[in-house]
Amino acid sequence: MADIRDILELDRPLSPEITKEIIFGTDKQKKKTTPNRVQKRPEGMHREVFALLCTDNKDGPPLFPTDTGQGYKQVKAQLGMRRARSWRWMDFSNTARTDGALFKHWRRAEDEGKEYPFAKFNKQVDVPTYNDVTYSQHLQCGSWSKDETDHLFDLCRRFDTRFIIIHDRWDRSRFMERSVEDLKERYYDVYNTLAKVRAVPGQDPKLHFYDADHERRRKEQLRRLFDRTPEQIEEEQYLINELRKIEARKREREKKQQDLQKLITAADSAAAAETRKSEKKITKKKFLHPSRPRGDCCSIEMAGIKFPDLKGSGVTVRSSRMKLPASVGQKKIKAIEQLLNELNIEMCPIPTEPICSLFNELRSNMVLLYELKTALATCDFELQTLRHQYEALNPGKTLVLPSANPNMRDSGEGETTVQQRGISEIIDVVGSPGPSTYYSM
Repeated sequence: MADIRDILELDRPLSPEITKEIIFGTDKQKKKTTPNRVQKRPEGMHREVFALLCTDNKDGPPLFPTDTGQGYKQVKAQLGMRRARSWRWMDFSNTARTDGALFKHWRRAEDEGKEYPFAKFNKQVDVPTYNDVTYSQHLQCGSWSKDETDHLFDLCRRFDTRFIIIHDRWDRSRFMERSVEDLKERYYDVYNTLAKVRAVPGQDPKLHFYDADHERRRKEQLRRLFDRTPEQIEEEQYLINELRKIEARKREREKKQQDLQKLITAADSAAAAETRKSEKKITKKKFLHPSRPRGDCCSIEMAGIKFPDLKGSGVTVRSSRMKLPASVGQKKIKAIEQLLNELNIEMCPIPTEPICSLFNELRSNMVLLYELKTALATCDFELQTLRHQYEALNPGKTLVLPSANPNMRDSGEGETTVQQRGISEIIDVVGSPGPSTYYSM
């Protein structure tokens, strides 16, 4: 009714609206819910510190730590009506001490008479002992006297074999100067000798090995490393960078050799495929219709360029077979266009079936020639680099390298010149490591 009155723009009655609750009545009262306001963490305060201020129930932090083990959201300590434990001011002694000193501290009454808990941390090193007979029979050493050995083992017992402290406390007024390595070497020699003498028959003794020479060399290397001058550090860094460059050039040279081997293998396989194709064409000419002088050009496996096979259904344009694939780079495309212009060959000839096949084969051979030319230029550059290095290391000597390129001739003074030819007989190898010179095949 209220909706109808609103639509008709009528005034609502002053009487309360009749609802289901008024008719049937209900004893349930709506609970007033208070919004749970989350206290915002102040800016700049760490999360751990803010968590100590209050919990999810808005409770204050406990007065003392509890052992509930629930992290920051732990409950308060349950303080019952149990009787508090008693503490007493009592005497105690440390069993690790040999002077029998007594001390006092607060301690629980039930812990009276128990051992001092920190006495277990007093670990003593088992330093072996010997007598005069054992020393005279097994422990004599030409560079060490018995008094020095006794003094060394006495310091080891006092300072728990901390040899840096032992070296500082060494009696230099009575004995000669000894290094830390000398002290450690003598101690472990005596220790191992006594362990072998006192070992139980049939049981391997526990030995401690110490290489004094290695420690001396190690410390000497560290001292030299620390005493380096800034010039020496800079020179070392320069040598490290040069070594990295040499290794990088070596890896690049190995990669180029692998690429060259792949090109040679591809050329051999292309020649073998061309031979098989010629034999197959001769056989087809005998038995097939003479109007088909050549086979499908897309089925030929090219060595330099791999043209895609058009296997789609429907009608296709034969000129699409002459389109260069996307894998051919811009440098190779420019080289192909340059040679075609010099040979007076159209860029897009009439796409008959024989012309399409021959044109694709010609461009594939051009790309193969370009790749071989690039590899040859790289090899020539490396040979010239090695020759210059040889002449720099051996002044007055000249290294004459035989040229693998028949179009390159030796001038008689150890330098190689290139016979310039027409542009139709050469390919410009762009981006080669050597100077910008045209090498002819």
